Amino acid sequence: MTQILTWPKKAFAAVATLMVMLGAPGFSVCNAESPNVIVIYSDDQGALDARCFGSEDLETPNIDGLARTGIRLTSMYAPSAICSASRAGLLTGRLPPRAGVPGNVSSQEGRPGMPAEEVTLAEMFNAAGYATGHVGKWHLGYTPETMPNGQGFDFSFGHMGGCIDNYSHFFYWQGPNRHDLWRNGKEVFHDGEYFGDLMVQECQNFIKAHRDHPFFLYWAINWPHYPLQGTSKWRERYRELPHPRDKYATFISSMDELIGDVVSELEALGLRDNTLIVFQSDHGHSVEERAFFGGGNPGPYRGAKGCLFEGGLRVPSVVSWPAGLPQGESRDQFAVGCDWLPTLAALTGCKLPERYLDGKDLSAVLESKEAKSPHDDWYWQLGTGPNAQWAVRFGEWKLLGNPRDPRPDRPAGKLGSLFLVNLNEDPGELSNVAGESDGEVQKLLKIRQRWQETLE
Repeated sequence: MTQILTWPKKAFAAVATLMVMLGAPGFSVCNAESPNVIVIYSDDQGALDARCFGSEDLETPNIDGLARTGIRLTSMYAPSAICSASRAGLLTGRLPPRAGVPGNVSSQEGRPGMPAEEVTLAEMFNAAGYATGHVGKWHLGYTPETMPNGQGFDFSFGHMGGCIDNYSHFFYWQGPNRHDLWRNGKEVFHDGEYFGDLMVQECQNFIKAHRDHPFFLYWAINWPHYPLQGTSKWRERYRELPHPRDKYATFISSMDELIGDVVSELEALGLRDNTLIVFQSDHGHSVEERAFFGGGNPGPYRGAKGCLFEGGLRVPSVVSWPAGLPQGESRDQFAVGCDWLPTLAALTGCKLPERYLDGKDLSAVLESKEAKSPHDDWYWQLGTGPNAQWAVRFGEWKLLGNPRDPRPDRPAGKLGSLFLVNLNEDPGELSNVAGESDGEVQKLLKIRQRWQETLE
C-alpha cells in the first residue's frame, strides 16, 4: 500500500509549489505543450441520455461533437449512485467511503464534508503548475477548509450545496431556505440572472485568463438535476414529448447548448486541439418527486439514482483530446469514475498524489480497444452500517447487498438481502440467481471482504 500523506494541507501545498518552482525531482512541471484539462460533470443524467449513447428523442449536438472528436466509454460506472459520494470518488481517485464520503454531505453552511486531508485533482494539477478552477456545484463541504478554495482550486464560482434555483440561487429543498452562490469563498448575488449563463461566463473568463498557460477546469454543471428549468427554446422543441420526459429533455438540451458555448470559446482561442475534455454524469437519473418521478432514460438497465443496480451506476462518458487521443471511437472495457485521476495524471505527465488510490490508469484502454480493463473487480458502498447498500463486480457477475430499486415503473418484488446477476445473460438485472449459484455468491463475498479490509 502506498504511504499515506499526512502533512497539513497548507504545508503540502506550500512545499509542492516551491518544489515545482525549483524543478525538484518527483514533481512534474507543466509547460506550453502540456494539455489543458476540462472535466464536465453532469448531474442525474441517465445512461442513454445523449444522442451518441442511443437516445433517439434528444438533441445533443455538442456532446455528440465531443464523441466524434474523441472516445465514448460505453461501460463507464459512477463511483457511487449519489451526488457527494460520486464527486469524492472522481476528485480523489478513491472509493468514496475511503475518501470519507460514503453518502451525501450537508447542504448547510458551516457543515464539513470531504476531509480536508484528502488530495484532489485540483491539488495534483496545482502541484504541477496548472491554474485550477471550479465552476458549478460543489456539495463536498461547506466550511472554508472543505470548500473548493480549501481543496486546491485557485478559483471557484458556484453553489456549495446540492442544488439551487437557477434564477434566485436559493436552496429551497430543505429548510430554512437560503441563498447559495459563492465566488472564491465570498457570497455573491446575481439575482434573476440565469445560472446556466453565469456558469458559461465564468468558464469562458477562466479560460481566457489562462489561455497562455495550462489550466485545469472542473465544471460541475448541476444539470439535469432538479429543478428542471430549461430554456424556452428547448421547451418549445420538446412540447410534444410526454410528461416528464419533456421537462427532462428540455434541461438536457439546454445543458448541451452551454457546453457548446464553452467549447466554442476554446476554438476561438485556438486551444481546442490541445484541451483534453472529459464529459461524464455523476450517476443515473433521478426518480424523486422533485424530478417529477423520472424523465431520464436508463434504457434496459434497472434502477436509478440512489441505488446500485445498473441504472444507478452506468453513466454516459466521453473523453476528447484531438491532439493526443483517437477520434470517433468507442471502448467497452469496464471503467469507473475513480479512474480519471490516475488517467489524467498519465496523459498530462503529472505526479500522482502519495495516496492509496483505487482508480487505475485507463490510458492503454484509450489507445487501444484491445487493451484489457485495469480492473479485475470493483466494489461500491453507499451509506454506512449494516443497512448500507453495496455491490461487487467480478467479470460478468455482480452481487448486490441490501439492494433497493426506487423506480416506480419496475415492481420491486422480493429483492432479498443478496441479489446475484450475470450481466451478460441478464443486463436488466431482472432475475436474482443467488439461490442457484452459491459458488459465485461465496466468491464475490470473499472479494467484498478483501475490499472492506482495505477500508478498515
